[in-house]
Amino acid sequence: MIEEQVRDRLNWAGNYEYRARTIEHPTSLADLRRAVAGATRISALGSRHSFNDIADSPETLVSLDVLDPGVEVDERALTVTVGAGVRYGVLAEHLQRRGFALHNLASLPHISVGGAIATATHGSGNANGNLATAVVGLELVTASGDVLTVGKGDADFDGMVVGLGALGVVHRVTLRIEPTFEVRQDVFTEVPWDAVLADYDAATSSAYSVSLFTDWAGDTIGQVWLKSRMDSGSDVPAQFYGGVPADRAYHPVPGVAADHCTQQLGVPGPWSDRLAHFRLAFTPSNGQELQTEYLVGSEHAVEAIQRMRELAPRITPLLQVSEVRSMAADELWLSTNYQRPGIGLHFTWKPLQDEVEALLPEIEAALAPLQARPHWGKLFAAEAAHLAPLYPRFDDFRALALRMDPEGKFRNPFLDRTIFGTTP
Repeated sequence: MIEEQVRDRLNWAGNYEYRARTIEHPTSLADLRRAVAGATRISALGSRHSFNDIADSPETLVSLDVLDPGVEVDERALTVTVGAGVRYGVLAEHLQRRGFALHNLASLPHISVGGAIATATHGSGNANGNLATAVVGLELVTASGDVLTVGKGDADFDGMVVGLGALGVVHRVTLRIEPTFEVRQDVFTEVPWDAVLADYDAATSSAYSVSLFTDWAGDTIGQVWLKSRMDSGSDVPAQFYGGVPADRAYHPVPGVAADHCTQQLGVPGPWSDRLAHFRLAFTPSNGQELQTEYLVGSEHAVEAIQRMRELAPRITPLLQVSEVRSMAADELWLSTNYQRPGIGLHFTWKPLQDEVEALLPEIEAALAPLQARPHWGKLFAAEAAHLAPLYPRFDDFRALALRMDPEGKFRNPFLDRTIFGTTP
């Protein structure tokens, strides 16, 4: 067991300082069990890519970064079991070498498997569920230090996958995989909003994954990224709703060099090098940014976009770039796509936290009639009283957390504020 004071007290973006007194780096499952059993308050720390206090603890943090990743591929069952602390980019490279793939990746391959799943982090595609929908098994260390193994179909499994760290420390995860596939990535610029909004579903069905990058101002979408599977049998669009085909590689943020981005210009390559926006070999930015995201049902997609465009005078001055993506419905209780396909309205802000936090209630008020659900790991203002009506199984999750952790070992101010509705 490696234990130290938390010297680097900041998250990746540098906007949040962890309050925990110590961080432990168990080197074995036995170490992890002892750490959890012996703690009064403890939370799991992933790759520090959350922008709020979801991964903090009043006392102890535990990181799985030095545990053996233990990647185990079951070719017959088409699953992979892996340590929860492994980063998606590392897992993707391993699977690609073995001839397998995940169904999707988030924008960043640098995030940990356990952290991404616990917060319902997603990739993109009308027919693609978020990353947590690939989970078919979990191994958790519970508050007592015991190991609990659950699989798809078990009681409460759908409530445990997007667990927000409230149920235990996830040690290993089993994910559904498929045979490897190739993807090409094409970019179009200056795409007219009117053309896309006139048939939004068709536009976002134009490829396996479609991302709209915008600053919300003006009549055109700055960039549209299409990720097309080469084995889909569909033609790759030569045009996109009046946009200009890119003749060079682009970074989502205007004016930033595209060196760290995945291959574009229609060059086919492995899914592991195309589904994410950024390459694992490079840190995608210096972290000087903030992030927020709200997810609404597909039926409200056009109205949600129009409402954000109306707020452009308030949003654009604080913004680096926004991304709009779609994802399929699922049955995971606290997933932001629980029982509804939807779109994500993602905001990458300038590092102006006071100004951004002052604006968030205004954005949330504009989206409230559309039942927008905030991304659990990003900046938002809503608390439990507002969040509970957005999730039909919210009370069931709260009861599950109280049953699995009756002493509140995994509780922290984030969970008190957003799930339990109490002041820490």
